[in-house]
Amino acid sequence: MVIATMSGCGTYRPAPKAFHEATVQPYSLDSGDRLRISVFEQQSLTNTYTVDQAGYIAFPLIGQVAARGSTVAKLEGVIAQKLKQGFLRDPDVTIEIDRYRSIFIMGEVGQPGQYSYVPGMTVMNAIAVSGGFTPRANQHDFDITRNINGNILTGRVLITDPILAGDTIYVRERLF
Repeated sequence: MVIATMSGCGTYRPAPKAFHEATVQPYSLDSGDRLRISVFEQQSLTNTYTVDQAGYIAFPLIGQVAARGSTVAKLEGVIAQKLKQGFLRDPDVTIEIDRYRSIFIMGEVGQPGQYSYVPGMTVMNAIAVSGGFTPRANQHDFDITRNINGNILTGRVLITDPILAGDTIYVRERLF
């Protein structure tokens, strides 16, 4: 019986290398991100746009623009290029992230749910905003599910590890 319990403890998967590398890559846009897009001297085009469920933003004059998986700099270039094609001579497009997509916290925390992401957040910060640990919480390592280049990966991390917008954090129950 003890052997089965011990082997069960060893079946978790530590976070893969790509999982940690994603935290130091340029931010990739995805559904739920809200962008402040400014086109210099074009007040009618300057506005706030949300990346929809399909990964697109609806931009005046040029229509649907794919944003999912793109960086801010890349999307600026794509929009500028499309505006050059018969609409504006030399468009100057600037994008700022107005609101990041949410993070989700589940398991043994005070108030599981959906929360706003702030750049630089760690697992500890996320747990704090969700009401802290319950008395039954495992406070040593945590599971994060993250979308990396269209692949959904789950890995076990420490409380000091950074999180990304869109992550789902799961705080497990500790063994007594």
